[in-house]
Amino acid sequence: MPKVRETFFDASAVFDASAVRAWCALALDALGRAREEIDAINVYPVPDGDTGTNLYLTLEAAAAGVEDVFAGGAAPRLPEVMRAMAHGALVGARGNSGTICAQLLRGMAEGLDEKAPHADAAGLSAALRRAADSAWEAVARPVEGTVLTVASAAAAAATAASAASAAAAAPAGGNGDCGAVARAAYDGACEALARTPGQLETLGRAGVVDAGGRGLVAVLGALVEVLTGERPAALTAALPAEGVVAGAAETCAAGPDGGGPAYEVIYLLDRTDDAGVDRLRARLDALGDSLVIVGGDGLWNVHVHVDDAGAAVEAGIEEGRPHRIRITHFAADQGVGRPGAEDSLQDARRAVVAVLPGEGLAALCAEAGASTLLAPPGSTPTAEELLKAVRAAGAREVVLLPNDDELRPVASAAAERARAEGIRVALIPTRAAVQGIAALAVHQPERSFDEDVVSMTSAAGATRFAEVTVADRQAWTMAGICQPGDVLGMVEGDVALIGSDVTAVALDVLDRMLSAGGELVTLVLDDTAPEDLATALESHVHDHHLAVDTIIHRGGAQGCPLLIGVE
Repeated sequence: MPKVRETFFDASAVFDASAVRAWCALALDALGRAREEIDAINVYPVPDGDTGTNLYLTLEAAAAGVEDVFAGGAAPRLPEVMRAMAHGALVGARGNSGTICAQLLRGMAEGLDEKAPHADAAGLSAALRRAADSAWEAVARPVEGTVLTVASAAAAAATAASAASAAAAAPAGGNGDCGAVARAAYDGACEALARTPGQLETLGRAGVVDAGGRGLVAVLGALVEVLTGERPAALTAALPAEGVVAGAAETCAAGPDGGGPAYEVIYLLDRTDDAGVDRLRARLDALGDSLVIVGGDGLWNVHVHVDDAGAAVEAGIEEGRPHRIRITHFAADQGVGRPGAEDSLQDARRAVVAVLPGEGLAALCAEAGASTLLAPPGSTPTAEELLKAVRAAGAREVVLLPNDDELRPVASAAAERARAEGIRVALIPTRAAVQGIAALAVHQPERSFDEDVVSMTSAAGATRFAEVTVADRQAWTMAGICQPGDVLGMVEGDVALIGSDVTAVALDVLDRMLSAGGELVTLVLDDTAPEDLATALESHVHDHHLAVDTIIHRGGAQGCPLLIGVE
């Protein structure tokens, strides 16, 4: 670290790519020194004592992203490095504080001039302003007295310092002093942090400053050190009185105050348009609190506190592809919680209700422990029939697998009615029977309900599906016009090709699906499939797709010769 500070002692005029790299290293060092202190004063929004740790891990991921850019060979430019820092934080964000930190960094990246190799005082202050504004926009229900307040104060102080610095430098043709801007932002943040106990009742009651804000002050202090070569004096004015931190730690150990949501749910979401993210934000806001959704350009980080973790993940599946799903049970994490909460999870009886098109599939899923509802091709169960199946399962916790895209609205209605009757239901929106089979394969009733639902949801979501069927009428399709008797290869619900031979079409569909990768192929054949179809497909996979396993099931009268699943 001394070597880094020495290198940037004279770099106060500009904020460039190398300065970002040094800032990452020093910020990580600062958070490492302050981590235990920040954890100890973490009482809002949930007193789980991990804000310092979450910020450290988030900055660690950000620093790794920056190092990857520098490892590329050519000297990177400021916008590129700042985007890498923001992306690393987005992917590695931990907790509420880490998610907001990721958005602050993204805002800084957005606030920089894309064409400039470095930022002067005005550019740095503009980046800090955009960081604060974007963080406020990302939080569903922003609250004063938090890291958001501290970020806004830092941005306001930076703006004022930039104007003063530019005016002072103008006679000599200068662009202002980035070091002065960073110092002003730090001082403004410290002053705002000191006021947080008077702005937020929870902090005032515990006698501590906001933990997230304290972490931001540490990060800004590192920026001052990079741009001036001087480490700011130890932070004292904003800290609580002697002995209060220990009391705050005891508050953390006492568990959530007032019985707030039981779970923290975090996941990355692949979604290309903002409209779906807006819908997700509205749905999650109705489910819980501490909602923060950050990101953009197709990748989002979702953070929320809820009582129904399964519903939070299900909402993500409705709008995109959630992955890197992490669920933390606050009470379990702290060893305490609402009376009997953990016991009820362990003692609850659980069932899986699966809707299947054929008797063979129903028997297969029943062997895996599911209660089944048979829905032959051409028939659609009503919400009442699904509700009866959920009731008949005789469990307090039920996982519902509709296994059909068109059945999802009906299944959702049945799930809502069952919840109103006191049954805890998680609907995993499986679109095909092979996705339901994949979900059942990882079902473990001895786990907590939410952990089981997340695992099953991930397995279903990782399974691509297709089917080979026979057209019963003339129709327009994405592959052209089909005639009665044509063999259709359908991938993810869309007609991908039209042929005349079931085996030939099946081989083509299988190759198309495996071209995107895969480790396991599941084949479900009905009674109308050619006798040698299973052997032909299994041999083809063995000969042309190395290290791919094949599982074959007989589905009975399932309405199409072949169902294919690729995991």
